[in-house]
Amino acid sequence: MVTMDPTLAARTLTASTEIATAALSGQDPDAVLDLVVRAAAELAEADLGLVMAGSDDGSLTVEAAYGARATNPIGLVLSPRSSAARVARGGVPIVADDVTTDPRTSPYVPRELTAYGPFAAAPFGTRESRLGALTVYRRRGRKPFTSGTVEVLTAFAAQAGLVLVLAEGRNASERVGLYEERERIARDLHDVIIQRLYAAGMQLDLLARRPTRKLPKPDATRLTDAVDQLDAAIADVRAVVRTLRNPDPAPPTDLAESVESEVATARELLGFDPSFEITGDIADVPADLADHLRAALREALSNVVRHAGALRVAVHLVRTPTTLRLTIADDGCGIPKGVSERGLKNLRERAEQVDGHCQVRSSPRSGTTVTWEVPIRRASRPS
Repeated sequence: MVTMDPTLAARTLTASTEIATAALSGQDPDAVLDLVVRAAAELAEADLGLVMAGSDDGSLTVEAAYGARATNPIGLVLSPRSSAARVARGGVPIVADDVTTDPRTSPYVPRELTAYGPFAAAPFGTRESRLGALTVYRRRGRKPFTSGTVEVLTAFAAQAGLVLVLAEGRNASERVGLYEERERIARDLHDVIIQRLYAAGMQLDLLARRPTRKLPKPDATRLTDAVDQLDAAIADVRAVVRTLRNPDPAPPTDLAESVESEVATARELLGFDPSFEITGDIADVPADLADHLRAALREALSNVVRHAGALRVAVHLVRTPTTLRLTIADDGCGIPKGVSERGLKNLRERAEQVDGHCQVRSSPRSGTTVTWEVPIRRASRPS
């Protein structure tokens, strides 16, 4: 057993504490590896230090380096048969007076490391979770690493590796906890808040349409505006729920899937399944045009939910060689008098922005049919 120099032991403890603090506080993993490799090189009084991560095929990839000036070894891949790879797998450190001439190390020394002589490698990680290897090098002509230095390097690599394994587990646990909390909040927003907002909006809407209580025009306008604001609040809460459940959503590229999602949202509020059909291939619809169509469908379905009192709703999306046509038909009471035209105006404006048109047919007997049609012969203008 080699006795460790007290000064070196203190430096090792200081370095390990710094790394533990950084790793367990959630600092960027690359920054933590930089701390590890710098401390290893300084403790070993080496000219170069490398942290290498293991791969499934047994090879090692340099993830962090300290002291390299002439070349940048980051990303360098070492053979599974290299001495560092054997150290990573076997858990036994190795030391060589000259990495380029020692028969255990020389066959697999990459060209970027041939300027070095004295070499030492220690396993990085724990017995249960081997991360790779920590290696140090001195320029050719310098003194070899002593057994005491190798022992220090091995102990330090084990401590630093253990800290990183613990930090990874802690971060994973925190991520699970965060996702569970996000899901709980999303569920409460969806199941409680949205339903209460929707119920309040329906009560206000019924009050505004009740014929036995004629409201003064200013009060009717304020009531209609309140219903519109509740609808906007519901849309905002739904957006928050989607973000909570998918904090890093990819841009919506699948138009069929997103249209179906809008229909499914309406299903929850209607209490029955609208029919839904797509005719033609919509995979290559331009992204900005698809955004307009999604918004138009959302607006039209919102109008059905709020005003129609329908028992049947049909959504049909048709792609022809030159047009994209969206039809939303319901068997409700038609568009009541005095209802705000804001939603219908939005539908028409979106169609006109892309050189299309929107037609609305409505009666108390046949319900309401909205036909929103736009050309697709060229890319549309952004809204």
